[in-house]
Amino acid sequence: MNAQTLHCQSCGAAVSSDSPLCHYCGAKLATIACPSCFGMMFLGTEFCPHCGTAASPWQGGEAGMLCPACESPMLEGTVGQSRLHQCGKCFGLWLDVTTFERICRDSEQQAAVLGGANLAQSSAVNLDPVRYRRCPACHELMNRVNFARCSGVVVDICRAHGTWFDRNELQQIVLFVRAGGLDRARGRQKEELAAEARRLEAARSASSGSGTFEARGSVHGGLLDLSVSAAGDLIEHFLH
Repeated sequence: MNAQTLHCQSCGAAVSSDSPLCHYCGAKLATIACPSCFGMMFLGTEFCPHCGTAASPWQGGEAGMLCPACESPMLEGTVGQSRLHQCGKCFGLWLDVTTFERICRDSEQQAAVLGGANLAQSSAVNLDPVRYRRCPACHELMNRVNFARCSGVVVDICRAHGTWFDRNELQQIVLFVRAGGLDRARGRQKEELAAEARRLEAARSASSGSGTFEARGSVHGGLLDLSVSAAGDLIEHFLH
């Protein structure tokens, strides 16, 4: 479902139904309210304009954490069964590890029901300069990771505490998973592992020194574990 054209409740200007602010008077118009795809919804809208799910209004208050992107105070609240932190200025989202994993699992279950429906996704590429952000919990620099290695959505991850999503990135990831993105990622990983196994087997045949190959073999033996621990990508949890 596409965003509709509505009117600002403060000044009456025409705005998109998922515009967070009125470009004319600055009034807040939309917030995260869809418990299914986490799309932004116009205040007062009953159903998500992106996926049709019934609204679950944001409920919460001050979080005591600063936004990793703009350092504004974040709000802590719930949308459906998910607890989120949202920045009221840039509208980014912070999710702890457990919440993000559950959202990914739920989205995969939805994909099974929908049959991998090819839902509308944004193809826009973020051309902003690369900026490493600090975790709002421990203040250490986070890793920038292409979700599932092939989604095209680059998120900021603190492996111990959670993941930061710029505006609309969580929605893009949910749609990617619903469209069968994790299945494709698993298939690609299996192909890469098979190719590496063939390369090592060829090296075994060509090698004249067992010591050299044994070192390579030890790398292959831990290849999958290394891909999980070194990548810093939480989605690897779903690629086993």
